[in-house]
Amino acid sequence: MNIEKKNGEHFRVTPWEVHGEVDYEKLIRDFGVEKINEQILEKIKKHTKELHFMLRRGVFFAHRDLNWVLNQYEKGEKFFLYTGRAPSGPVHLGHLMPWIFTKWLQDKFNAELWFQFPDEEKFLFKQGLSFEKAQEYLNDNILDVIALGFDPKKTRFLVDTMHANLMYKEACKVAKKITFSMVKSSFGMNEQSNIGSIFYTSMQAVPAFLPSVLKSRNIPCLIPHAIDQDPHFRLTRDILPKLGYYKPASIQCLFLPPLSGMNSKMSSSESASAILTSDSPNEVEAKIKKYAFSGGRDTVAEHRKHGGVPEKDISYQYLKMLFEPDDKKLQKIHDNYKSGKLLTSELKEILIEKINMFLKEHQKKKTLAKKQVKKFLKW
Repeated sequence: MNIEKKNGEHFRVTPWEVHGEVDYEKLIRDFGVEKINEQILEKIKKHTKELHFMLRRGVFFAHRDLNWVLNQYEKGEKFFLYTGRAPSGPVHLGHLMPWIFTKWLQDKFNAELWFQFPDEEKFLFKQGLSFEKAQEYLNDNILDVIALGFDPKKTRFLVDTMHANLMYKEACKVAKKITFSMVKSSFGMNEQSNIGSIFYTSMQAVPAFLPSVLKSRNIPCLIPHAIDQDPHFRLTRDILPKLGYYKPASIQCLFLPPLSGMNSKMSSSESASAILTSDSPNEVEAKIKKYAFSGGRDTVAEHRKHGGVPEKDISYQYLKMLFEPDDKKLQKIHDNYKSGKLLTSELKEILIEKINMFLKEHQKKKTLAKKQVKKFLKW
């Protein structure tokens, strides 16, 4: 979807690409999602006793039918979670953000999670990606997800090609309700689009109601995801009531920006923009020091006098969105940077240490995850 801002500039947000500086307020209006308000936060807190810092700070900022799914939960009707990853490259920090939040939801609501790996999606949509290479990424991406600590007793991995026996029949039911004009208006496809890409949304819709099929009863679904995936689920919400199932609820997060600035989202295809989960401590340090956009002044003297701009500084934004859950510590960093007491180089060092501590543990858990794969795939 191309969206024009007041100044005449455009940004583009689709499930496959994000370009330009995203105006989230305009995206809320044009996508038709609802902004998360204090009433919803209080409703969540009633059950979780505390709010995840991504909720407190507006990282998860919008939703569809979140009130409804919470109301159903209060009536004793538990919901299941559904999220996923289309393997097209190595995992970076931006991918982890919604998954970390999903794990919190799983723990707090004791919810079953269906995690989809649509291993055909990026093969169909991305030029130059072979199916064999996509499978290599799949095998590696699975380990990154397991390393985050999801409960294998409550987590089901769905790999589209591996579990086609479960998914295809249901996908056909969805596909019969979707016309080409609906796909064109939702995704901008045309007569040159391959027929696999036209059919694909039918597969992505399946996990939103597959547990209801398998258990022969309607079960509410909540989908945590980045805002660019919303078009798939808008279409899913239109179709599922026609098949006799609940519309899935959803909760959307911001994009973790690239190192180079706040204008888009992190991409593993651009090495200068992304921190990968496989990066070494030296690689993390080099990327942050060289590429992380600064909100500081041109000289130390100017910075001491006028202070930095945390809202523009990538190191601060990464701490806020992912790496500093303690509000008091984050506020101190914010105030010290804004006053000029904390220099850009010092702020970058704080982030480097945080990321490397996280990745050290994540990489250990990823190695151990190789022995756990079967637990998540066989059920």
